[in-house]
Amino acid sequence: MQAFDTDVRDRIIKLVKGILEQNSLTAAIAPQAKLVDAGLSSMDMVNLMLGVEAEFDFTIPQSEITPENFQSVETLERMVATQLQLAAAA
Repeated sequence: MQAFDTDVRDRIIKLVKGILEQNSLTAAIAPQAKLVDAGLSSMDMVNLMLGVEAEFDFTIPQSEITPENFQSVETLERMVATQLQLAAAA
């Protein structure tokens, strides 16, 4: 499970860094750091949501599109892991 968690985290960090680079920003992304503090705007959050859906090949349920789930890499990672586990169990 550890390798899975690291892979999910690395992929999310890569998505966040890609969005920051599009905005000509660079920041060290700590898993627990707030994404808005790193420089992501509300529009960037929408792009991040779409990027997560494309990267992990699932649609985020409306009930999971909350500020809490998009607060940090860590919260996103938990939500993605839960969705992937639900998909695997289906």
